Amino acid sequence: MSNLFSTFDPSTSFNLSLNWVSTFIGLLFLPMMYWLIPSRMFFLWMMIMETLHKEFKTLLNSSTKGSTLIFISLFSVIMFNNFLGLFPYIFTSSSHMAFTLTLALPLWLSFMIFGWINNTTHMLAHLVPQGTPSILMPFMVCIETISNAIRPGTLAIRLAANMIAGHLLMTLLGNTGSSLSMIMLNVLIITQFLLLLLESAVAIIQSYVFAVLSTLYSSEVN
Repeated sequence: MSNLFSTFDPSTSFNLSLNWVSTFIGLLFLPMMYWLIPSRMFFLWMMIMETLHKEFKTLLNSSTKGSTLIFISLFSVIMFNNFLGLFPYIFTSSSHMAFTLTLALPLWLSFMIFGWINNTTHMLAHLVPQGTPSILMPFMVCIETISNAIRPGTLAIRLAANMIAGHLLMTLLGNTGSSLSMIMLNVLIITQFLLLLLESAVAIIQSYVFAVLSTLYSSEVN
C-alpha cells in the first residue's frame, strides 16, 4: 500500500476496478429466501421487514400502498454492502461517495421535483418556519434553502465517513500487530474483535439512519 487510504482504492487488484462487483454480492444471499420451505433466516428477515414497514408507515403518513418498499429496499442494499465490507478482501463500496451519492442524490432530486411541481405552496411554506418574525424571514429562507440543498451531501458523507472511520481504525491497529509482544498481541486481538462487533452495529445503524432520513425528507414533500 502506498498510503493508508489505499485500502479503499477501487482498483487495487490487477489494475482493474472489478472490486465494484462486491456491491452485488449481497444478491447471493437472496435466493435462500425463496425456498419452498421457509427457513429460520426467512422468518427473521420477514420480522425485520415488517418492523421496518410499520416504522416507515408512521413516518410517511401516506395512504399509497407500497410506499415503504423503496425505503426497505434501500435499507437492505446499504446493510448488505456495509456487512460485506467487514469480511477480509471484500471491497467496501459504501465507503465511497460514488456509491452513497448515487443513492442519495436521485432520491432527494425526485422528492424535490415532485414537491415543487405538485405542492408548490406547501414547499414555499416550508422555507419559513411558523412564528418567524417578519424581519428574519429573508434570512430564514436563505438558511432553509441551504439546509435543504445540502441534504443529499450530508446523507452521503455520513454513511461514507462512518464506514471509512471504522475500517481505518481496524487497519491501523492491525498493522501494529507484527511489532507487539505476545501479551499485547492477545489484547489487540480482543480489541479488534470488539471493534468488529461495534462495526457490525454501525453497519445496521447507518443503513437504518439513511433509510429513515430519506423517509422523513419524502414525508415533508406531501
